[in-house]
Amino acid sequence: MKKLLFTVCFLATTSLASAQQANWKRVQMKELIDEQFEFATQQYKVLAKNVPAQVMPKTYYAKSNKVETSDTKWWCSGFYPGSLLYIYEYTRDTATLREAEKRLAILEKEKHYTGNHDLGFMMYCSFGNAYRITKDPKYRPTIDTAAASLTTRYRPNAKVIQSWNATKKWRGPVIIDNLMNLELLAWVSDNGGNPKYKEIAINHADTSLKNHFRPDYSSYHVVDYDMNNGGVVKRGTQQGASDASAWSRGQGWALYGYTMMYRFTKDERYLEQANHIAGFILNHPNMPADMVPYWDFDAPGIPNTYRDASAASVIASALLELGQYTSKKNTKVYVAAAEKMIRSLASDAYLAKPGQNGGFLLMHSTGALPLRSEIDVPLTYADYYYLEALMRYKNWYL
Repeated sequence: MKKLLFTVCFLATTSLASAQQANWKRVQMKELIDEQFEFATQQYKVLAKNVPAQVMPKTYYAKSNKVETSDTKWWCSGFYPGSLLYIYEYTRDTATLREAEKRLAILEKEKHYTGNHDLGFMMYCSFGNAYRITKDPKYRPTIDTAAASLTTRYRPNAKVIQSWNATKKWRGPVIIDNLMNLELLAWVSDNGGNPKYKEIAINHADTSLKNHFRPDYSSYHVVDYDMNNGGVVKRGTQQGASDASAWSRGQGWALYGYTMMYRFTKDERYLEQANHIAGFILNHPNMPADMVPYWDFDAPGIPNTYRDASAASVIASALLELGQYTSKKNTKVYVAAAEKMIRSLASDAYLAKPGQNGGFLLMHSTGALPLRSEIDVPLTYADYYYLEALMRYKNWYL
C-alpha cells in the first residue's frame, strides 16, 4: 500500500512539475512574441523612411548602407504590406496600418498582372491579409481579380500553372514555389468565387505531387513540362546547389504548400505528403543545431557556407500549421522544432539591432546563390513568414 501511495505521489509530483515547466515555457514564448512585435513596430518605421513612396523594399546591403527596392511587379511586392498588416494585427498601431494602406494603394494595379505565377505572393499576402484583418469589402474585388489573372497561366493539357514563360533553358517551367500561389485560388473559390479556381489549384497540387518529388520526399526546384501533353521534359534547379540537391527554401515551400492544400481540401494525400516532407527536413543530417538551414541541404562547403533565415521562417510557419492537423506525437515534434527556429531567429545571431539592417528584422537570408543574387542579406519574405510564425504560435499554442 505504501509503495502504491509513493508511486501515485511520485507520478502526481512529476505531472505537476511537467505542467509547471510547460506553463513557464508558454510564458517565455509570450514574452518573446510580445518583444518581437514591439521591435517590429519600431523597426518597420525605420524601413518605411528608407523606401520611396512608389516602390517596395527588397533587401539591404550593409556595405553600401542602402535599401534596394523594386517596382510592384516584382514577385516580393506583397510581403512588405503583408508584414505591416501582421504587425498591425498584433499591436493595433495605427501608423503601421496607414503605411500598409499606402503600399496597398500602389500595389493594387497588379491584380491584372499575368507575367508569371506569383500573384498569390503579391496579392494574397497583402490584400488577403488586409481583407481578413480589417473586414473591409473594398479589398475583395482586388483579390478576386488577381485570382482570375493567375488562372490565365493554367495549362489544362498538363494540369499545371506555368511559372515562367518559356526560355532557351526551360520550355514549360513549373517551380515548387508555385504551390504557395494556390492559396489565392482556393480561398476565392471557398468564399463565393469561381469554383473552377479551386479545381485548378487541386490539379496543380496533384501534378506536382506526382512529378516534383524524389523517393526521400525532397523536392526538385524546377520541373520542365511539355505543355501540349503534360510530359516531363526534365527536372532541375535555378536556385539550388545542383539539379539533384535539396534547395532549402524550396523544401519549405513544399511543406507549406501541401499543409495549406490540406487545410482547403482535407485530402489525406496532402497531409501525408506534408508529414513526409517535414520528416525529410527535420531529420536531415545537415540541419544545423540552431535549426536555421544552410541555403541548400546539399550545399558544398557545409558547415562553412551561407544560412537561409527565410527558409527557417517559412518552415517554422508551416510546421505550426501542420501541427494543427497531425497526430499528437507529430504535433509535439513540429511545435518544438518551430519554437527552436523562432528562438534562433529572435537571437542576436539573426535578429537585427534596433535601427540597423536598413529597417528589416532578420539578417542572413540567401535569395539565389547560384545567380549571385541576394546572398547573406535581409529579405522581405523572411520577415513576413517570421511574423506569421510568431502570430501562429501565439494564436494556436499559447
